[in-house]
Amino acid sequence: MTDVPFTRNEMMIVAAARELAGQRVCFVGVGLPNIAVNLAKRTVAPDMELVYEAGVFGARPARLPLSIGDPTIVTGATSVVSMHELFSFYLQGGLIDVGFLGAAQIDRFGNINTTVIGDYDAPTTRLPGSGGACEIAINARQVFVIMRQSARSFVERIDFRTSPGNLGGAEQAERIRGEGGWLGRGPSVVVTDLGIWHFDDDGEMRLDSLHPGASLEDVRSSVHWAPKLAASLATTPPPTDEELRLIREELDPGGAYTR
Repeated sequence: MTDVPFTRNEMMIVAAARELAGQRVCFVGVGLPNIAVNLAKRTVAPDMELVYEAGVFGARPARLPLSIGDPTIVTGATSVVSMHELFSFYLQGGLIDVGFLGAAQIDRFGNINTTVIGDYDAPTTRLPGSGGACEIAINARQVFVIMRQSARSFVERIDFRTSPGNLGGAEQAERIRGEGGWLGRGPSVVVTDLGIWHFDDDGEMRLDSLHPGASLEDVRSSVHWAPKLAASLATTPPPTDEELRLIREELDPGGAYTR
């Protein structure tokens, strides 16, 4: 517990890091997933191996990497290989426990868009694209997502399906995963600046925990569907003093992710 004020972004990062407790091998993307995973490495998952798509396995970055091409990623790494080897032998070989992704848009079944906003041929916004996200979503045993929640991001229908979640529901997803030989079980958790979502037996997101200071009205006004709620909706424990210190002093002293 802490009496120190914290931002919604800090609460989101802390909540996402805590979800990684007990995980062993995590394939991490840049941006918000990067800071959450590095916080987890310093707190609840010290033995977790970090994997970056540049070809680095067992990363131990001395500071928060600015991108997957940041040289700090290879500091103390277990192995540095080609991207082809990393994806073919590690990811497609079934060695990744968790893929941690960000998203610009997400739907109720955890399908992710990081490609375009608007029509593909004439988009209003061109996003970074898939990178390795689609391969991660298909082949990591579980997929965790961290993203800020708004009516623009939690949509009824995403503009482009970059990375599949539970497709149109759990039954369809199970069939297609089997037919396609996908290794992963799909999305497990979505952490936002308002709360923590898990997935029910139908493959649809369910709000299980509400962050301090957030309300159900905030949630409902930022989702383009009628959100499912846990029977006993929890309140997310606030960040500890040590979690805030790590974020503010070691991981993001400039406030790039937490302002």
